[in-house]
Amino acid sequence: MKAASWSSLSANYDYVIVGGGSAGCVLANRLSVNPRVKVLLLEAGGDDRFIPFVHVPVGYLWSIANPKVDWCLKTEPVPGLHGRTLAYPRGKVLGGCSSINGMIYMRGQAEDYDGWAGEIGEGGREGGEKEDFGKAWSWKEVLPYFVKSEDYAVKGAKDEMCGDVSTTAAAAATGVVHGVGGEWRVERQRLSWELLDKFRDACAEHGIPKVTDFNKGFNEGSSYFHVNQWNGIRWNTSKAWLHPITTHRSNLTVRTGVHVLKVILDPAGTTALGVEFAHFTSSTVIEKAYAGLETILAAGAVGSPHLLQLSGIGPVDALRAVGVPVLHPLPGVGANLQDHLQLRTVFTVKNVETLNEQYARWWGRVKMGWAYLRHRRGPLSMAPSQVGVFCKSDNTQSRANLQYHVQPLSLDKFGEPLHAFPAFTASVCHLRPSSRGHILLRDSDPRSPPLIQPNYLSTSEDRAIAADAIRLTRRLVLESKALAPFSPQEYIPGSRYASQEELEAAAGRVGTTIFHPAGTCKMGRGDNAMAVLDGRMKVRGVRRLRVCDTSVMPRITSGNTNSPTVMIAEKGSDFINQEHGTWGGQG
Repeated sequence: MKAASWSSLSANYDYVIVGGGSAGCVLANRLSVNPRVKVLLLEAGGDDRFIPFVHVPVGYLWSIANPKVDWCLKTEPVPGLHGRTLAYPRGKVLGGCSSINGMIYMRGQAEDYDGWAGEIGEGGREGGEKEDFGKAWSWKEVLPYFVKSEDYAVKGAKDEMCGDVSTTAAAAATGVVHGVGGEWRVERQRLSWELLDKFRDACAEHGIPKVTDFNKGFNEGSSYFHVNQWNGIRWNTSKAWLHPITTHRSNLTVRTGVHVLKVILDPAGTTALGVEFAHFTSSTVIEKAYAGLETILAAGAVGSPHLLQLSGIGPVDALRAVGVPVLHPLPGVGANLQDHLQLRTVFTVKNVETLNEQYARWWGRVKMGWAYLRHRRGPLSMAPSQVGVFCKSDNTQSRANLQYHVQPLSLDKFGEPLHAFPAFTASVCHLRPSSRGHILLRDSDPRSPPLIQPNYLSTSEDRAIAADAIRLTRRLVLESKALAPFSPQEYIPGSRYASQEELEAAAGRVGTTIFHPAGTCKMGRGDNAMAVLDGRMKVRGVRRLRVCDTSVMPRITSGNTNSPTVMIAEKGSDFINQEHGTWGGQG
C-alpha cells in the first residue's frame, strides 16, 4: 500500500457500522430510528440500485466471481479436497450476500439456538451484575425476532400461524410462527418442475415426508424452498431496510466504495474509538470516523475477523508473523470457521425436461425472457435451488443432519455453461460439520485478501457422513419408482466409486462451498479462551466494540445462513439501543 497522507475529512458519529450487507442494512435502519442519533454506514461495494442483474433472481449466475459485486476471494489449497483451491464468494455491494445469494429463506432448527444458549451461558455485565446471556439466544427467544422482520406472503399455506406483528414483544405474546408486514419479504417460488416433484415423491418412498414449511423449528422433510423475493424480483436487505429510509433520515450517512483499514483503539488497546478508511479511487487519502457510543463490525464471517486482526486484535503469533502490533490478544479471532460443504451429485435423465435443454435452444431462451418480462415468472425468476430436503444420514442421528438443494439443471461449477444434455443436480451437505478452519492475515496490507482455510473433511466423522450422503442420494434417485420413468444415470461422482474409501475420496473431488461461512468471532462464556464475544456480541476486553454478523455464531445453523444473520442484526440492534438508551420508538 502506498504511503498515505492524512485527510482532514474526519467526522464524529454515535454509531459507526462497518459493512452494508445483510446485517449492516438492518443495523443502520434500527439504530437510526432515533433522529438524535448520528449513524454512519460504510460499504466497500457500490449501490445495488445501479446494478441491474442483482435484481433478477437468475442474476446470481453473473454475480459469482464478478468484481462488481463479489470480493472474489479464494481459499488456500484444502487438503480434504485433494489440494483444490475454491472460489469463496462474498457480497461486495449494498445488501452484501443477500444481493448475490440463492434467496432461500431458512431459519434452521430449534436445537441450533438452544445449543447456542447452552454454549454462551452466563456472563457478566459492566458493573459486575450477572446475566444469563445464553437464554437470549434460545429458540424461544430468537423466534420473535424472525417473526418481527418477516412479511410472509406464502399464499395457500393453511397450517401456518401468521400475524401482523411489528415488535418482538407482540410476536412472543401472540405465539405466531410467521409475521406479516415486516421488511423481510418471503414468497413461494413462481414455477415448478415435474422432475423435482418426482424427486419429492422418491423421498416419500424412502420415508422422508412432504412438508409445507421448513421454518417452524424443525425442518425434516421435502418441500419447495420459500424465497426472499417480491413478485419475482430479488428482495435483498438493502431494499428491505436501507433504501426506504435514506431519503428522510438525515441522521444516517451511507458511504459506498470505501475500504475500512482498521479499528482505531486507544493506546491501551481497551477502547474502540472509531475506524480509518480510504476510498477505493484514492488509496493515498485516509479518513477517520469516530464513534461516540460504539463501532459495530458487520463485515461478515471473513471480513470481521480480518479487520479485527488488522487492528491488532487477535492471535498473538499470527499477528506478529505479519508485523501487526498486538494491541489486544484474542486467540479466537478468525478461528472456528465452519461452512456447509455441498457434494454436487449429478444424474442424467430422459423423457423429462430440464433447464439444460431449455437454455440450449435459442427459442427457449427467448421464451424464458418473455415469461419474465411479461409475468415475472419462468426460469429467470427461480432461485438457484428450488426443492429442499432435510433428512438423516443414518438412523443414529437424533435430527436431520443433511440438506439437499435440488436443481433441474447441471453444470461443472457456477460460472460455467450448463451441460448440453438433460440432467439434474442433487446437492447434499452435512449441516453440522465437525471440521474447523480459520481466517488469518496474509500480510499487514489491509487491501490484501486474507488466508482462508476451511479445512473441509478434516475429521473422520465428516468424511464418513459425506460417504453416507452419496449412498443415500443414490438410493433416492436410482432405487425409487417415482424417478424410474426418467432412466436416471449417475454422472457425478460416478458409479465406479463404491467402497468407503472411494466414496470419501470422491466427496473430496466433488465437494465445494455452498457459501455459508460462519463462526469466526464466536460468542461464548468468559471462561472459554476461544470466545471472541460475550452473549451480547461485545468484543471481550475492548469497550465500545461489537461484532454483529454471521461470524458470531458459536455453531453454524442447520440450513442456509442469511436469515439467521438478519435475526442476529435485529437482536444486536436491540442490545445496543437498550444499553445506550437510544431507542426511537421501536421495540
